[in-house]
Amino acid sequence: MEVTLKGKLMDTSHYCKSNNQYYVYILASKRNGTLYIGVTSNLIKRIYEHKNNLIDGFTKKHNIHNLVYYEIIEDVNSAIAREKQLKIWKRNWKIELIEKNNPKWEDLYFDLI
Repeated sequence: MEVTLKGKLMDTSHYCKSNNQYYVYILASKRNGTLYIGVTSNLIKRIYEHKNNLIDGFTKKHNIHNLVYYEIIEDVNSAIAREKQLKIWKRNWKIELIEKNNPKWEDLYFDLI
């Protein structure tokens, strides 16, 4: 599959879902901005969809496009449980988690492609 992101054509055919690999991720609108937590089996595809506003909802409405944190989990039920756990965390705990792993709040998406 080929996709265009910010005018750059990219071949994403080698980014297919591997067996038993799921991702819990955090998107941010900006440093210390609005956060969104999600779970997916195809991180690159899902973040592409968020970045290009292909998904109606919270991230599109609030312009939340920067991948600032993600975890790889091998079991779908564990991934869903972790997503739910992070969603109920206090905001400052989420920020500490991000800053521990990504202190500059860089968009990690471009490291994946």
